[in-house]
Amino acid sequence: MSPETMNSASHVRGLLKAGAAFCIIVLTGIFIDVFAGIYTGGNLTELPQTAVARFSQFRENRLLGLYNLDLFNAINQFLLIPVYLSLVIAHRKLSHYQAFTAFTIFFAGSLILISNNTALPMMDLSNKYFATSDEDMKTLYAAAGEALLVRGAHGSSSMLLGFMIPNAGGLIMSIVMLKGKIFTPACAWFGITGSILMIIYILCVTFVPAAKQFATLLAMPGGILLIIWMVLFTKGLIILSKHSHS
Repeated sequence: MSPETMNSASHVRGLLKAGAAFCIIVLTGIFIDVFAGIYTGGNLTELPQTAVARFSQFRENRLLGLYNLDLFNAINQFLLIPVYLSLVIAHRKLSHYQAFTAFTIFFAGSLILISNNTALPMMDLSNKYFATSDEDMKTLYAAAGEALLVRGAHGSSSMLLGFMIPNAGGLIMSIVMLKGKIFTPACAWFGITGSILMIIYILCVTFVPAAKQFATLLAMPGGILLIIWMVLFTKGLIILSKHSHS
């Protein structure tokens, strides 16, 4: 094997290991998020409903304010980008273009989700709101906060795209896995089924409010299936990183 080939193989192994490492971090973040949701009650109806109430929550507990505005979900979404890139590399010899298409779709949706997260802008407005005694300025900051809440609300068009597009990318990547046979069929089917359930959930919550309870029943198994999918392909990436030759 030539030095160039060895360097190439070493580079590929490193990228596959990095993807697995990032996925382990994301999975850890997901479990922390689950336990945090249990600890805080996880009841969306008990969240502050106005911008001023959100500002007060930031003043009392900044970390809780950030958590309730999905900052940690946005961070997890960002960390998933190199994971999907590693899946493209895993399919570099087979289904490369399809895998890259899945990555591109996931990346675009992730950018929408991350850019529309309102946690940090709301925290900044909270600081400004309590730093001034001018009532006109307070009213202005409160109005700006309400606009941010509308933009980042579940069911808004931006959040619909931010959740829908990455799941579509995950569905396509799972189909690529099934066709490429680099990962196990079980891994691919967990991803396909989980992604479909989450897409149905997002559509129901957005367009059929009356079906919200039914949709919620889909979200839990969908999320569990996607976690299992991630665990399985992380294991697969680690195995591939040990046996990759180019």
